[in-house]
Amino acid sequence: MDQMWANRAASAEAAISARHLRRLWGLPRTQLGVVAWPADGRHRRFGTWHYWWQAHLLDNLVDAQVRDPRPERLSVITKQIRGLRLRNIGRWTNDYYDDMAWLALALERAGRLTGVTRPRALAKLADQFVTAWVPEDGGGIPWRKQDQFFNTPANGPAAIFLARYDDRLRRAQQMADWIDDTLIDPETHLVFDGIKAGSLVRAQYTYCQGVVLGLETELAVRTEDARHPERVHRLVAAVAEHMAPAGVIKGAGGGDGGLFNGILARYLALVATALPGGSPADDKARETATELVLTSARTAWDNRQTVEGLPLFAAFWDRPAELPTAGSGDAELVDGAVNSSEIPERDLSVQLAGWMLLEAAHVVTAGDSD
Repeated sequence: MDQMWANRAASAEAAISARHLRRLWGLPRTQLGVVAWPADGRHRRFGTWHYWWQAHLLDNLVDAQVRDPRPERLSVITKQIRGLRLRNIGRWTNDYYDDMAWLALALERAGRLTGVTRPRALAKLADQFVTAWVPEDGGGIPWRKQDQFFNTPANGPAAIFLARYDDRLRRAQQMADWIDDTLIDPETHLVFDGIKAGSLVRAQYTYCQGVVLGLETELAVRTEDARHPERVHRLVAAVAEHMAPAGVIKGAGGGDGGLFNGILARYLALVATALPGGSPADDKARETATELVLTSARTAWDNRQTVEGLPLFAAFWDRPAELPTAGSGDAELVDGAVNSSEIPERDLSVQLAGWMLLEAAHVVTAGDSD
């Protein structure tokens, strides 16, 4: 089983490489992911590039290097990091704390797991999150600078990074406690999106559940505090009940939403493989997380299209993928978020999520010989 998922993850990586990876502006030793396939000239010139999608592309490349270490992929990882910084006008930071958190997570993993290190970038990004913490304003850290929207997609990944980086456990725990105190639905036990000017934003997205699972699992590993595994138990059960009909993680279309289900799969795999403890509740959480990943992966694979021998994944894993065309409507940036292409399978985000899911399936079956 392990080798089957490794092979499928490798196919997903090959599809992204063939369709999306391109030099930035023709510069040597650079690379970014073209955000649409089929692409038009604006896409190929990186007129649009979507910083946080590129961070997840980097994170997937790290997954692939862990799965199948190769010297040439280390070069690809280095090119991706260089391309991202150059396209961001020579900076690591931008105005969105959630964007920066995703990049920080990918860079930290690249250094720790592959040896491609960027210590100054990590220090600069860590400082952004530490100084943005404003409990006196009702946060949390905000979604973006000069904003009063304090949300899970910024606080969750930033806190995971701080838990992993430079032993900033106390702040990571404060952020986890803020989410648990402020943003948990008392009825479903799912995580709300955020709080804006004191009012709850009640949307419940799959990736919000994912980052909280990742944060609480990291804290369960690093502390002796029972509240963290207890929160994991509660949230895994809530996800299984409310966000995975027939065991398949729900989709959210294309654009930014194309990444949401993949992010949840990534952190369910972390629960499955890293949550400590031997209680029945710990075992149940790990088993449920594993089954959600594998059921989603089997379904997504069965519903893929195959184009020139390589997979194309559906935005909604429980439906057949639709083949995109060059003439279909483009994804558009509206008020800081990227809306879906007319055919969501055209978006790099959707294909990254499919790849992320297969890497997660590989992780949860690693060591299986059947």
